[in-house]
Amino acid sequence: MRRPFFRSALFLLVTALGLAQAPPEVEITAEPHHHLVFKNEELRVFSVEVPPHGETQMHLHHHDYIYVTLGASEVVNAVKGKDPIRLQLQDGETRFTPGNFAHVARNVSDKPFRNVTIEILQDEKRRQAASTWDEDRGLHILEGGTEEVLFVKDGIRVSEVELQHEGILPLTDGPLLVVALTDKVRMMQGRPQPHHTMSFAAMVKLDTGGVQWLAPGHQKDLWCAGAPAKFILLEFPKN
Repeated sequence: MRRPFFRSALFLLVTALGLAQAPPEVEITAEPHHHLVFKNEELRVFSVEVPPHGETQMHLHHHDYIYVTLGASEVVNAVKGKDPIRLQLQDGETRFTPGNFAHVARNVSDKPFRNVTIEILQDEKRRQAASTWDEDRGLHILEGGTEEVLFVKDGIRVSEVELQHEGILPLTDGPLLVVALTDKVRMMQGRPQPHHTMSFAAMVKLDTGGVQWLAPGHQKDLWCAGAPAKFILLEFPKN
């Protein structure tokens, strides 16, 4: 007669033990491998580094985000409630991930796993807005470089850009985020004027993994002022 009681008690005990062993979820800002490097009303940018064979805590992503991989790596993505997925990522690989989940990132390689994680704070608003871009993929040949459009998500166009010395990237009217994929990225927002005079609105000086936000201005170009530069460009629609 007591067996149903014991079975119920055993079930409750096993459930309690399972909950006790489940890793707690922390906010991304409290996860020690995520370091906030920039924030404004549009986004939060984190520099992420997980040592070889290390892992993050179970952390929350409330918003959609874009991540840029720095160096080749192999990672196990363990999303809460789903089977883990093994990912082999290449240097500069850039992906979009919808938010509202928690996960652990496990580095299963002998090298540090590094990336730049860009959280889109206005994701819901941007999902509902009509796209302002004519294309979501494509290759543009520039004056001294190339721009490959990788994707458009949440109204943001994401491209990989390579510029040779004195190469020029035409800019759109909206704000921009630059994520450097090479060291010593040196660019001017503008270009040299006749008679060798210079007229620049902003200077970009970044090493690998560095980020810089460029507000809309009167200058309509990025001019490579140093060694060849490679970077990821996030273009936001004009408000």
